[in-house]
Amino acid sequence: MRLTKQTNYAVRMLMYCAANDGHLSRIPEIAKAYGVSELFLFKILQPLNKAGLVETVRGRNGGVKLGRAADKISLFDVVKVTEDSFAMAECFEDGAVECPLVDSCGLNSALRKALNAFFDVLTQYSIDDLVKARPQISFLLGLDDTMAKRRPAAGSVAAPALPAA
Repeated sequence: MRLTKQTNYAVRMLMYCAANDGHLSRIPEIAKAYGVSELFLFKILQPLNKAGLVETVRGRNGGVKLGRAADKISLFDVVKVTEDSFAMAECFEDGAVECPLVDSCGLNSALRKALNAFFDVLTQYSIDDLVKARPQISFLLGLDDTMAKRRPAAGSVAAPALPAA
């Protein structure tokens, strides 16, 4: 099984937002960090927003933030929103070619078990787990460089400005 590019970047977008916790993330900044087009990220943003995995704030100072805590968003949550099909064989698909073994097929049973095991593993990992596994993620994503440009997320308190040296 291979996950789509959409799922890959949906996870990356959520990781970026988690690493940028307390601040709104902007699509141009996320696109630059990952070297992908803004248009592609906007396309991914729609199903994530609809599923409540992210929230968007419109306007000049708008951006994107996680829709719930990073430790409450599992990889399975992301995969089920971004993947179109989990048909591992033709017989899994709706309207598939008739097969006389479909109700008693060993392959069908084995593939269903494998798919369920895959889903079980994905439910064990959260976006928070992925971010915490890379202590320098803020640096790697260029978030440290843009600290001065970041704006606090709606409802959060901005850090006080440091006095000039």
